[in-house]
This record gives sequence, structure tokens and C-alpha cells, in this order.
Amino acid sequence: MITVDLDATEVRELNHRLHHLPADTNERLWRVVNPRGKHALLAGLDRPVAVTIEGHVGYYCAGMNQEAEVIIDGHAGVGVAENIMSGTVRVRGNASQAAAASGQGGLVVIEGDASARCGISMKGVDIVVGGSVGHMSAFMAQTGRLVVCGDAGADLGDSLYEAAIYVQGAVAGLGADCEEQPMTDADRAAVADLLARAGLPGDPARFRRYGSARRLYHFHVDHADQY
Repeated sequence: MITVDLDATEVRELNHRLHHLPADTNERLWRVVNPRGKHALLAGLDRPVAVTIEGHVGYYCAGMNQEAEVIIDGHAGVGVAENIMSGTVRVRGNASQAAAASGQGGLVVIEGDASARCGISMKGVDIVVGGSVGHMSAFMAQTGRLVVCGDAGADLGDSLYEAAIYVQGAVAGLGADCEEQPMTDADRAAVADLLARAGLPGDPARFRRYGSARRLYHFHVDHADQY
């Protein structure tokens, strides 16, 4: 395992080193210490490496991740795993706003709580939150799945497209065009699979599904007050 101390190494230097690993590298296990809330750590990784960050990180950690497995052993700032393409990003603490925003693939696990707009504009990513999520989570989510083991804040799934939202706890309120839908056997199997992959406890039978009512796909004057 390669250890990088960010008290002695700049973030730019660490990111550059990881970006320029050869495709056949055997330097696949990394450990980052003393992150101290620095921003843009591990942004743009595109190699099948495993990196553990010991401590809290700032904005946009592991953004645009491809193939890498990233573990943040602490809390994460705004936009963790933003635009993730593939691979796995795990936050062992809490995450700030816009976690996994615009994510197109891969798996994001937040073992604690996520703040507002978790999964905003998600485009295929799977997100599992062990705690609760803040207001306007999954806003304009296009596709992908958001599993919330705790509660959800107001305006959940506002302007939702075809993403699926599963919540085990209470929902403060639904956004425009989001509705509760029947929980099928396929939905329960999907939740069980995602919880298993995330390594988080939960009873799929206790989750409820939320999806798009599809009233806002095309403008209709009867729904003008919802736009």
C-alpha cells in the first residue's frame, strides 16, 4: 500500500500522480492521510485503484470517478462523487449537499446522513444512504436509484423523470410530479441487492417507492401551477 501524507504533498501532486498511472500499474492500493478538508481530492480517477482517505474531505471529492474504489473515512463536503461514471465511492460519515449530483453510473454509499439535493439530476448512479437525506433530494433525477434508510426532507423527487426512490422512514413532502407508487417484488429485490452491496442493514419490506407521475413531461395548461 502506498501512503500519501497531505501535510507534505499537495493535492494537485497526488491527483497528477494518480491520473498518470499506466493502465497495467501494480500500484493499486493507496492510503491518504491528513486530508484536513481539502477540496477536489481524487477528482477524475480513471483507473481500477482502491484509495482510502483517513479523515474529512472538502468539496467535490472523487468527482467524475471511473473504475476506482474510494473510501472516505470521515465526512464529505459539497458534491462528493459528483458526475461519477463507474466504480464505488463510500463515505463512512455524513455528506454535505449535492452528493453524487449528475452521477451517470457506479455506486455511492453514504453511511451517515446526506444533506440537501442528494442525487440531484442523477443519470444512472445508484445511491444508498444509511441515514436521512435533506430537502429536494433526487431533484430532476433522470434515471438510477436512490435508497434512503432513514427519513427524507421536503420536496423529495421534485420534477422527477424515471429514477426510482426508496425510503424506509418518513417523507416530509413530495416535490412536483413525484408520487408514491406500488412496491413490487422487483422493487423489494432491487432494494435488497443495493443494501447488500452497500453493506447496510434494512428490511426491504419496510421501504416505500416514489416515482414520476409523468404529468410534467409535456406542458399542459391544467398543470401550469406545478411548473
